[in-house]
Amino acid sequence: MNQPHALQFAQAFGHETSDKRLDILKRIGELGSISEAARSANVSYKAAWQALETLSNLAGAPLVEKAVGGSGGGGARLTPAGVQLLEAADLLRQARSHVLATLAQRAGSSLTLSGLVGLGLRTSMRNQLPCEIQSVHSVAGNTRVVLSLRDGTPLASRITHESAELLGLKAGRPALALCKATAVRIGTALAAVEGQNRLNGPVWTSAPAGGETSLALSPQLQLIGFATLEAALTEGQMAQAVVDEAAVVIAIPD
Repeated sequence: MNQPHALQFAQAFGHETSDKRLDILKRIGELGSISEAARSANVSYKAAWQALETLSNLAGAPLVEKAVGGSGGGGARLTPAGVQLLEAADLLRQARSHVLATLAQRAGSSLTLSGLVGLGLRTSMRNQLPCEIQSVHSVAGNTRVVLSLRDGTPLASRITHESAELLGLKAGRPALALCKATAVRIGTALAAVEGQNRLNGPVWTSAPAGGETSLALSPQLQLIGFATLEAALTEGQMAQAVVDEAAVVIAIPD
């Protein structure tokens, strides 16, 4: 007899962005319909499907199955794995609330709780920059999100409409900007190109031409990248970093 899939809880709960996906999953269980769940969650049907597909991939098991009958001639219901995943999510939510309440009650804490979102991420992306969302609007079939780093420096990201819906992005919300070091070019004479972020600052670590280096965006914030092939960079030298807007990934705290 085939053994049931072992649910990958750590994968499914490994990112704060899974919360909206779990909300959609819960609504499907309550309403018996993916389209109704999407409508009540104020996201598109496509975004709801994307949420289910991603969450099922992370969990390692099917979470929803077709249901025969119903007023619309058919619908959807949760699999046993889907029910189990929601139960685990409730337990984790209770534990997380307790931890955050304990931290908030401690006197003299200098931590910003919204800045702890990065602690829940294990990723190859070397750059993880705390920021705040400044604006969200549609551009050329995508969503362009303008973020503000701690020192006020703007940083833009281009993501799909569905991703923006699932994240619930809006101005004033704290976020974490992520990008790979290999997506960042650092040099002294980089041309401004539409669709790219351009950030300025002194070189934090010296590097040969083409070598890994970092740029100091502020005393507490460095951007890791690679020097251009044209010239070496020395510590303290003023330089620019460029990164495509599409290479900037957004994560949000709960």
